[in-house]
Amino acid sequence: MARNIKVVRLAFAAVALTALCAAGAVVIAKAGTQPSAPAAPATFSDSGPEPQLSKILVEIEKNRLGSALEQTEALLKQYPNFRLAHLIKGDLLLARSMPLSTFGNAINAPQEKLSDLREEVIARLKAYRNRAATTEYVPRYLMQLPPGHEHAIVVDTQKSRLYLYKNDNGRPRFVADYYITQGKLGANKTREGDKKTPIGVYHVTASLSPKKVGDFYGTGAFPINYPNEWDKRQGRNGHGIWLHGTPSDTFSRPPKASDGCVVLSNVDLDSLAKNLQIGLTPVIISNSVEWLSFDDWKNERSALNKKIDEWRADWESKDIDRYLKHYSSNFKTSDQTLEQYAQQKRQVNIGKEWIKVKLSNISMFRDPGQEELVIVTFEQDYKSNNLNNQMKKRQYWAREGSTWKIIYEGAA
Repeated sequence: MARNIKVVRLAFAAVALTALCAAGAVVIAKAGTQPSAPAAPATFSDSGPEPQLSKILVEIEKNRLGSALEQTEALLKQYPNFRLAHLIKGDLLLARSMPLSTFGNAINAPQEKLSDLREEVIARLKAYRNRAATTEYVPRYLMQLPPGHEHAIVVDTQKSRLYLYKNDNGRPRFVADYYITQGKLGANKTREGDKKTPIGVYHVTASLSPKKVGDFYGTGAFPINYPNEWDKRQGRNGHGIWLHGTPSDTFSRPPKASDGCVVLSNVDLDSLAKNLQIGLTPVIISNSVEWLSFDDWKNERSALNKKIDEWRADWESKDIDRYLKHYSSNFKTSDQTLEQYAQQKRQVNIGKEWIKVKLSNISMFRDPGQEELVIVTFEQDYKSNNLNNQMKKRQYWAREGSTWKIIYEGAA
């Protein structure tokens, strides 16, 4: 029996330890066969329950079940409706009287629910144990944040994680990360009702109160502008993609459980909501986040800024052929092909004696669904001898060979 005690642990610990780079199925003997270590004080962060959950599973892996139970109870005081923690507590209590061989030992426990909880614990712990990239590197998609855009959101659907970044004079600085739920059938939404989460560059468009949306959406909802201009051009459709919370009796949902929305716990949504600016905060949803060193990030940003300034200068030069070289042969506006656009520009240019163009508040976000596509938005102040105009413009720049070209342009 003593020999067995050294090797038997909770089977659900093995499931969790998959995320901690451990291997092999394990079982636990009756509790009380080894002395419990003193419980570590509970700590909390913007990562929600992950820090405590990680410590609990380490205690289980070391067969210190008394400490694991104490920490689980502390976790439940903080998050009373956290079902995963209730399941762990139930198994720890049951281990006092009998060996356990599975994750979740409640009589007649639905296997589908247990599978959901296994997936959740793995997603939470994998992300928590691999957080270094969030502070040491920059998401490739956040090429440039303009003044006034205080924060940006990047979602990694494969890791079930949402990252919040602060605009530090144009450089993204990591603030917090949160567990999220995506669509039942994963990501890459293309059509209405496909139960997938879209991949692309979006922004928050509104704030909906709990009273307006109902308890199912938790403490509120924040719609995003899916489908955006690029989605529509690709023939994607659908609507009603939100960031939202969970029902009042539910702490969190499995990694894949929504109809396409990005779902957070109410605690996390409330924390995130304090940093959202309606109409401004970008929400970039990816399959898997690409990370860059700060030097590589600066180089990519600098190269595209140079191309944008060349476009502006060539417009001012009144050399229409040089100006049009910045446009892709696949260029389209909402109602014009490149040929139609070029014809209009040539006609307008005839009456121009001089042109001055000033760009400000430039944002640049790389599209995660298509690596060589960047969404550029800016305030444009146009002046000429016969027209003054100010507008907010959006362009989509695509890499063609060794250079960048404009593939879409319109009002933002």
